[in-house]
Amino acid sequence: MSVRDLSSVLAAAKAENRAALVGYLPAGFPTIGDGVRAVTAMIEGGCDIVEIGLPHSDPVLDGPVIQTADDIALRQGVRIADVLRTVKEVTAAGAPVLVMTYWNPVDRYGVERFAAELAAAGGAGAILPDLPVEEADLWRGAADKYGLATVFVVAPSNRDERLAKITAAGTGFVYAASLMGVTGTRRSVGAQAEDLVRRTRATTDLPVCVGLGVSNAEQAAEVAGFADGVIVGSAFVKRLLDAEDVETGLAGVRELAGELAKGVRSRA
Repeated sequence: MSVRDLSSVLAAAKAENRAALVGYLPAGFPTIGDGVRAVTAMIEGGCDIVEIGLPHSDPVLDGPVIQTADDIALRQGVRIADVLRTVKEVTAAGAPVLVMTYWNPVDRYGVERFAAELAAAGGAGAILPDLPVEEADLWRGAADKYGLATVFVVAPSNRDERLAKITAAGTGFVYAASLMGVTGTRRSVGAQAEDLVRRTRATTDLPVCVGLGVSNAEQAAEVAGFADGVIVGSAFVKRLLDAEDVETGLAGVRELAGELAKGVRSRA
């Protein structure tokens, strides 16, 4: 997979007059092997693209649900090698796979090394929520060299000039955080999301995918009405956390993916 494959999947969804469904789970949760099974179940259920989180001890963007999953993974000793293994095994399911990570682990691992190994594992790119575009030249150079997408995050607080600067530096798609704050399921996505997508689209031809808050088919359909992609993370993690056993959790993840896929397609 590469940034071209990612773009092709997003373009195919657009050709069907619908938004793409993007699912997220951290690597190593509930275990490395079961995490691979869970992400595969998400794809089988209907996710077009998946994000693999690199668990971090200080996840500033993540809410309590994902923090709990990260803690479980870290206590079991998950490492970057395990994240890359997860990417490699999940790519067999046929969907583009991105790694979502804070910058510090990549910087410490080695930027060139991380990009090369992510590409070798079949990854399509990386989402870097805390990397300022002004400090991203090293990563962007490595990503371009290995055919990886660089996805930056925009927020409702960004002024139009700032949006233009961020989107000009990114590839693949733009991750639009629908609300100020951390990840987590919410009762409503909020009007800020549609306005942010509108303002972001005015600065770029890249697809704009919305995350933070979507947890059910109704919300997915709402976001699919104005965005190019619907990103869901905490709701998938919660299905696994709340399940009485792994098999029940996997079934729940597959079921949720199917419900969300119907939601995004209902707006086609």
